[in-house]
Amino acid sequence: MRKLRAKVETVTQLLERRYGIPRRRRADPIDVLIQTILSQNTNDRNRDRAYRRLRGRFPLWEDIFKAKTSAIIEAIRPGGLAGQKARRIGEILQWIQRQEGRLSLGFLRRMSSEEIIETLGSLKGIGPKTVHCVLLFGLGRDAFPVDTHVLRVGKRLGFIPEKVDAEKAHAWMAPLVPEGKSLSLHLNLIRFGRSVCRAKNPQCHICFLVDECSL
Repeated sequence: MRKLRAKVETVTQLLERRYGIPRRRRADPIDVLIQTILSQNTNDRNRDRAYRRLRGRFPLWEDIFKAKTSAIIEAIRPGGLAGQKARRIGEILQWIQRQEGRLSLGFLRRMSSEEIIETLGSLKGIGPKTVHCVLLFGLGRDAFPVDTHVLRVGKRLGFIPEKVDAEKAHAWMAPLVPEGKSLSLHLNLIRFGRSVCRAKNPQCHICFLVDECSL
C-alpha cells in the first residue's frame, strides 16, 4: 500500500502540473444529489440537459411534490431511464422532507462522513459514487468519487486492481488519495480520461503519464 500511495501522489502532482489545481465551488447538497442521480447510465451532456430541463420546469424542489410523475419523466427524458430516475428523485425528496421537515440536507453537516455514507447509502438508487459526490461537492468533505473515467484510468495506471469494480473502488481508494487532494485528483483524472486516456483509442503517444502506465 505504501508503493501505491506513493504512485497516486506522483500521479496527483503530475496532473496538477499539467492541468492545475481545480477550485472548489460551493454547491447545494440536494442539487449535487439530484445531478448525480441523473448522471447514472448516461454522459455528462445528457445529464446536464436533463437537469436544466428539470429545474426549468420545477424551479423549487418543493414544486416536484405537486407535479405528476409523467411531467417529471418528460423533463428528465434526455438523461435516459427517465421513469426510474423520476421515481427515485420523488422518493428521495420525500425522505429528506420527512427527515428535516423541509427540503434541506443541512442535517448531514452534523454527521461524520462515515455516518453519511451509511445513511444515504441505505436509500434505494443511491450508490457509493452518488454519496461520495455529495460529500465532495455538496459538503466539502475529503471524499473521492469513482466514475467510469476514474475507474478506467486508475486500472491503466495500476493503482486500482483490474478485478475491483466501481462500487468497491471507493473503499479501495480512500487510503490512497493524498490528504486534501480528493477534489484535484478526481477532476483531473476525469479531464485526463476524456482527453488523453480515452476508453477507445487512448492517446498514448501524447500521454504525460506514460511512465506510470501499466498498459
